[in-house]
Amino acid sequence: MSFLIRETLVYAVPLMIVALAGVFAERSGIINLALEGIMIFGAFIGAFFIYEMQMNEVFVLQSGAANWGTMQMFVLLTMLVAGIAGAIFSLLLAFAAINLKADQTIGGTALNLLAPAFVLFFIRIIANQDDLRMYRGDAASWFMLKKSFFGLKEADGFFVNTFLNKVYITTYVCLLLFVLLSILLYKTKFGLRLRACGENPQAAASLGINVFHMRYAGVIISGFLAGMGGFVYALTTSNCVANGDVAGFGFLALAVMIFGNWKPLNIAGAALLFGLFKCMAASYSTLDLDGNGQYLLLNLSKDPVWGKILNANFYRLLPYLVSLIVLAFTSKKSRAPKAEGIPYDPGKR
Repeated sequence: MSFLIRETLVYAVPLMIVALAGVFAERSGIINLALEGIMIFGAFIGAFFIYEMQMNEVFVLQSGAANWGTMQMFVLLTMLVAGIAGAIFSLLLAFAAINLKADQTIGGTALNLLAPAFVLFFIRIIANQDDLRMYRGDAASWFMLKKSFFGLKEADGFFVNTFLNKVYITTYVCLLLFVLLSILLYKTKFGLRLRACGENPQAAASLGINVFHMRYAGVIISGFLAGMGGFVYALTTSNCVANGDVAGFGFLALAVMIFGNWKPLNIAGAALLFGLFKCMAASYSTLDLDGNGQYLLLNLSKDPVWGKILNANFYRLLPYLVSLIVLAFTSKKSRAPKAEGIPYDPGKR
C-alpha cells in the first residue's frame, strides 16, 4: 500500500500543479490550452540546466547521503529555473491573446506544436540524439530522498515508508505551493481582482483594475507553474529525461481542471483519481494491492480469459479512457469563468 500511495502522488502532483496553472490563466479570462507545450519546454530547460551544471561542474555536485542536502537545494533551484522558463514561454500566448486579441484556442494549439519542435531541435544540437539526459548518474541516485538520509531504520512504519522513503522533495514543494496559491487566489485582494477579470472585465475596469495587467499576471503565473510541473514530471517519472513529450499530461491537467470545476479542492481530488489510474498504467506489473505478495493486476493480465482485455495496452489506455468518461458526465455541470476566451475591449460595457 505504501508503494501505491507513493506512486500515485508521483503522478498526481504534476497534474495538480499544472491544473492549478490552468486555473490562474482561465480565472483571468485567458484560455491556456498551451499547458502541454509549456510543460515540454519546462522539462527541457530543467533537464538542460542539470546537464550543464554536471558537465561544466559549475557547482561541486556529488550524489550520496553525505551530500543530499546540497542536492535538494539544487533541485529547488532547477524547479525555479524551469518555472521562469515556462513563464517566459507563456508570454507568447499572453501577447497574442491580450495585445493582438488573437483566437486563444488557436494560439495555445500553436504553442503546443511549437514546443516539441523547438525542444527536439535543440536536443539534436546539444546531445546529437533524440533525448536529453543527465550528464552523469540518474535522478533516483542523485535527487531521491531515502529514509537512511534521515537516520531511520529499515522497518520504521507506514508513514516513513510512504512519505520519507524513495520520494522527491518536489512532491512536497508542489503541494505547499498548491495550498499557498489557492489561498492567494481565493483569500486575497489580488485573487479577487484576477477572478473579476475573468468574470466581468468591464466591471473590473470600472473599479480601477487594470485588466491587461491582471491577465498578464494570470498567464505568467500559469506559465511558471506549468513549466515547473513539466520539470517535476521529467524528474519523477522519466528519470530527468527531456524528449519533447510529457505523455499528454498537459491535456490530462486540463481534464482535471474542468472536472474540478476550476476549484482547487476539487482539482486536488480529481488529480489523485487520475494519478491513481496513471500509477496503475505505469506500475501494474509491480502493484501488490492487498499486501499478500501477489501482483493482482499482473496476474489478471496473464489470465487466459481476462488477459485478452486486461493487458498492458489496456492499463496504458485507462487514464485517458477514464478522463473521457468523467468529462462526458461532468462537463455539463462545469461552470467556466464567463469571460474566458473573450478578448477584452475597453470600449465595450
